[in-house]
Amino acid sequence: MKIYNTLSKTVEDFVPNEAGKVKMYTCGPTVYHFAHIGNLRTYIMEDVLEKFLRYEGYDVLRVMNITDVGHLTSDGDTGEDKMLKGAKREHKTVLEIADYYRKAFFDDCAKLGIKTPDVVEPATHCIPEFIKTISSLIDKGYAYLAEGNVYFDTSKVKDYNVLTGHSSDELMVGVRDDVTEDKNKRNKSDFVLWFTKSKFDDQELKWESPWGLGYPGWHIECSCISMKYCGEKLDIHCGGVDNIFPHHTNEIAQSEAYLGHKWCNYWFHVHHLNDETGKMSKSKGEFLTVSLLTEKGYDPLAYRFFCLLSHYRKPLTFSYSALDQAQATYDKLLKRIDALSREGEVDEKFVNECHEKFDVAVGNDLNTALGITALYDVLKANASDASKLAAIADMDKVLSLGLVRDVKEQSGEHELKDEIEKMIAERAEAKKAKNYALADEIRNKLSAMGVTLIDTKEGTTYTVK
Repeated sequence: MKIYNTLSKTVEDFVPNEAGKVKMYTCGPTVYHFAHIGNLRTYIMEDVLEKFLRYEGYDVLRVMNITDVGHLTSDGDTGEDKMLKGAKREHKTVLEIADYYRKAFFDDCAKLGIKTPDVVEPATHCIPEFIKTISSLIDKGYAYLAEGNVYFDTSKVKDYNVLTGHSSDELMVGVRDDVTEDKNKRNKSDFVLWFTKSKFDDQELKWESPWGLGYPGWHIECSCISMKYCGEKLDIHCGGVDNIFPHHTNEIAQSEAYLGHKWCNYWFHVHHLNDETGKMSKSKGEFLTVSLLTEKGYDPLAYRFFCLLSHYRKPLTFSYSALDQAQATYDKLLKRIDALSREGEVDEKFVNECHEKFDVAVGNDLNTALGITALYDVLKANASDASKLAAIADMDKVLSLGLVRDVKEQSGEHELKDEIEKMIAERAEAKKAKNYALADEIRNKLSAMGVTLIDTKEGTTYTVK
């Protein structure tokens, strides 16, 4: 397997620290709001990476954090805690907000075919680990106390910008928001390891520490949670490109200062999903979530398919017309696969050959577009339907597009679809005849079946729970 390593800026052969085993860490969500589909592109591609490593035969341990405290509205360690901001917005406690949006995040992941990592750890469960690590950094001279807050001293690190390849003068202190200068810092790139009550008096979650009542900074969370479960040497660290600086840059600095040796060998970053106006975010335009796409009649797996058609290191531009095309192509693909006969002998040699071709395609820096091309090659091959189905099922261990469905499931799905479309047509006739009572009765029956109707200028579409 070859993979692009942000640390070396080159595509490298992947060689884990321990033969046959991979320790993989992915930055999890800050659970203060729903994840938008731009966030979820990153999680889809990380899921593909994990599944492909397993496909290659590796024993994978994947760890993810849940940020339920400490992630400020600016990456420059300024502003309000995002969790507190969410709690104020919805008039709930921080823990209520965290619980609700954590469940919503994993519900979205399930709809997108994303496997839950082996370990999912909320930051609030690891306060002793944060305090231990910060205390050690102070003892080693890498951190200092100023006006109640503990800062990491980046000037003590030999190559602070090793991940970005830029000098400190070329980088902003915060990459996403305006930054208010912190007069307590010795260097503009220093970052907070622990906040005390002296700075954020309205912070709901606080813990006793050697430096006063307070809470951890965002960056220390991932380092400590990774080391807690993956040990002192990590194979792959994943995230979006917006995590490179300052989050992952700071993780490397504090982790290697604490450990005294190199921490992580490979850094895997997924590029932005853009809309037609630029980078997608929660703060601009229509808030695009999995639920919104479902309400508009799209299959969440069609969005996964849309993402897999592009390389993870290239920006991807979202539009409804592009998603329409992906949905149509995905539906046609499912119909072609559904039409294959489930009977007959499986040619294991053919399946193994397809496995090797898929392995080579996707193993070239996680080229999922080539992987899908290999999938279509199976459909065009001169082989039995049963052999094709076996090869497609094998590839779908990585693609996770729900490609090979049970015959009973297909039959029931088609019957339900026919019934729904018949009732929608009857409702349309009732509305045309101005029999609104009957139209409402049909809508209510459909609703009881878990069907939500969406009336548009072009006609009526629907979603099924």
